[in-house]
Amino acid sequence: MKQKIYQIDAFADSVFTGNPAAVCILDAWIDGKTMQQIAMENNLAETAFAVKKEDYYEIRWFTPETEVDLCGHATLATAYVLYTYYGHTSSNLKFYSERSGELLIQKLENGSIQMNFPTDPLEPIVEASQIEDAVGAKAKAIFRGKTDYLLIYNSQEEIETITPNFHLIDQLDCRGVIISAPGNNVDFVSRFFAPQCGIPEDPVTGSAHTSLTPYWAKVLEKNTLTAKQLSPRGGTLHCEYLGERVSISGKAVPYLEGEITF
Repeated sequence: MKQKIYQIDAFADSVFTGNPAAVCILDAWIDGKTMQQIAMENNLAETAFAVKKEDYYEIRWFTPETEVDLCGHATLATAYVLYTYYGHTSSNLKFYSERSGELLIQKLENGSIQMNFPTDPLEPIVEASQIEDAVGAKAKAIFRGKTDYLLIYNSQEEIETITPNFHLIDQLDCRGVIISAPGNNVDFVSRFFAPQCGIPEDPVTGSAHTSLTPYWAKVLEKNTLTAKQLSPRGGTLHCEYLGERVSISGKAVPYLEGEITF
């Protein structure tokens, strides 16, 4: 079987920045084991698979090691592929995930792609020494979302200098760990660690901003925010808190177009 595949740099203005994702638009669903093998072979943070239904696309996301509930950058990359290579002419696009529900997409006039995702509510964590030991720095506050821990710090400089223990993070009961603080030139900055999923440090994590956006919107008392993820590749996100939903926007650029055989 042959399948078209695209690699897109998401939350990026140029190649070699942002977060790369592989995208396969399938005619019909193939078995989960094969999708996981393709993701493992790609060895990117995420590989997205999508199948067209009547007026929307079903979507699933795989890291090299596991299927995940939601992936922002791979959703952005999939939307870019549909707009660019599959003749989707309407600015609006709808995805549906069995794990995350309805995901609404809009292509903006400036070329950005805006994603509308469910908000991830946070619960404060009181005793978290194991988490702090894994991250390697005592936090100002710690929260738990649906799948991730969020640790808050005082400054961008703290976020930049933290050196986590990936072996200890891998033992935590979560998908990954987000660390965040106010930014010097943006509203907030973050980093994301997910060795449990085969991703020691993710370049740009759209789904983490379903937790980060509501937190910083309340702290900074503003609903429209600009964020930067401080990975070596880096990425900029434009976020808006909408109550039960959040809007996350960014640009994407193509890296490769090819065909896989399996």
